[in-house]
Parts: sequence; structure tokens; C-alpha cells
Amino acid sequence: MKILIIDNAHPILIENLEKAGLELVLRPDYSREDLLGDIENYVGVVLRSKIVMDKEVMDKAKRLRFIAREGAGLDAIDLDYAAFKGIEVLNSPEGNRDAVGEHALGMLLALFNKLVIADSEVRQGLWNREKNRGLEIKGKTIGIIGYGNMGNAFAKRLSGFEARVIAYDKYKANYSNEYAKEVSLEVLFQESDILSLHIPLTEETKFMVDKEFLNKFSKPIYIINTARGKVVKTRDLVEALNEKRVLGACLDVLEFEAFSSELDSKNGVPEELQELFSMPNTVLSPHVAGWSVESYYKLAYFLSQKIIDCLKK
Repeated sequence: MKILIIDNAHPILIENLEKAGLELVLRPDYSREDLLGDIENYVGVVLRSKIVMDKEVMDKAKRLRFIAREGAGLDAIDLDYAAFKGIEVLNSPEGNRDAVGEHALGMLLALFNKLVIADSEVRQGLWNREKNRGLEIKGKTIGIIGYGNMGNAFAKRLSGFEARVIAYDKYKANYSNEYAKEVSLEVLFQESDILSLHIPLTEETKFMVDKEFLNKFSKPIYIINTARGKVVKTRDLVEALNEKRVLGACLDVLEFEAFSSELDSKNGVPEELQELFSMPNTVLSPHVAGWSVESYYKLAYFLSQKIIDCLKK
């Protein structure tokens, strides 16, 4: 019952698994080549996303019963092939949904109240009050795409702002609750003032938010993306911002991020990303919406319970 743990995790993960009598091997510096040479020795592997769990890896994993992702996103795991091999895939979105909901709300408030710009100006001795006049969330219609853990957590945090919250989820039905009303995608296009994305990255959702998608909205919108960067096509978003079809954007994730090959020192920063960086009507953060002090513990805790339950079967 040996479990391989790749990447660092909160100590509660180790503590709970060891209490359950499991043998743990900690290899936070493992490379893909290391994993390919060693995976056959383990019944489970715990990781984030630095190594892709694909067909090649799983074919070498003769004893593997589960792949556990400390977090929500599963885009680094071939889910179909895992199902074919009878390997259970575990994750812990319950652990960081609160952090994501708060971060999305914080970014929206920062954008609407021009807090990033105003902070910078005040530090320079500038009191530009009229220029920094803000907007209120109250009375706006906020459209959420993806009404799972993250979408629901964001909607819950909006409940005190007297906004109208609507939600579309292709893979759910009858999910209206006290925080959001279920609508069709067509209604969301027609009525949203603000769009918030809470969907996984799949072949279906990759670059879903492109020029054609943005043109379907009946009025200019604001966008929040705390999901995955490659859900949004940067070039098309920049064009929409320039044309004021998108009035502002809150982006915790980007198509090009520092740990991806597109932003290495050889290739430099893509032109469309440089233009996005120069836009004052954007609020950006470095893929940390789910990275609170509290979520660090909760992600590991919930995942440990799921691993223990999996191995009891």
C-alpha cells in the first residue's frame, strides 16, 4: 500500500494517511522520467499538475488504484484513460472553493472601484477623485458559467450585494438555489452585465471564450476568470477590450503563465499579453485565487479523507 506524493502538501495530508497505516514516499522533486521508472511500485499517486498523467504513465502503473490531485483542476490527467484502466481520480475542490469565491469577489470590487489605479496614484500624491469614481455591484446581473463548487461559492458571496445572479451549467439540471437562478446559455448572453467563469479546462472548453463567443452578448460586459487561462483566447479578449465590447477583466489565470512554455526566456512575452498588461481596466493576479492559508490545509485534509475511503473499497 505504498503511495507516492509528488509536490509539497500540507502536513495534515501526511499525518492523516500515516494514521491510516499507509506507507508514504515523498518525492516533491520527481521528474516525469523518475515517475515512469518507478510508478509500478505504487497503489496511488498524489500530485498537483507539474507531471501529466497520460496513457504512457498509466500503462506502466500496474498496481495503481488512484490518482489524487490536491486541488480542483484535473486537466493534467487523462480522465478517459484512467476510467478505462479502472483507476479512480480524486480531487478536493471543497478545499479551495471558499478562497476562489472570495478572490473573485475581491477582484470585481477592485476593478469596479479602480482600487489598483487609485492606490498607485495616492502613493504618488495624486487625489484624482472624479477619475476614480466607482461602480456598484447592486442592480447588476452576474452570469456564472459552471455551477459547481466554485461557481456556487462565488454566488453565495454575492448574496448580500443585491445583484441578480444567473447560472448556466451544461452538465447539470435543476440546480437553482437561493444564490443563483438556472438559465439557458442564450439568456445568459442576453442579460449578463458581468460574466464569471468556473469551468474546467477540457477539449470542449479550450478557448471557448473567443471572438465568436464574446460577440453573442447583447451588451458590453465585464469578465472574471478564476478557472483556467486557456478557456479565454487572449488575443480576442484584448480586441474586445479595445472595442469596448468587454469593459474590464479580472483575470487570476492567463492563457500564458510563468510556469508554461509560452513564457520562457527564449520566446519572451507574447504581444497580446503585453497589450493586456498595459490596459488600466484589468485586474490581474498570479493564479492564486484558490491559494489561501486556510485552503492549503483544507485541500490536503479533504483529499486525505477521499484517499482513505478509496482504499477501503
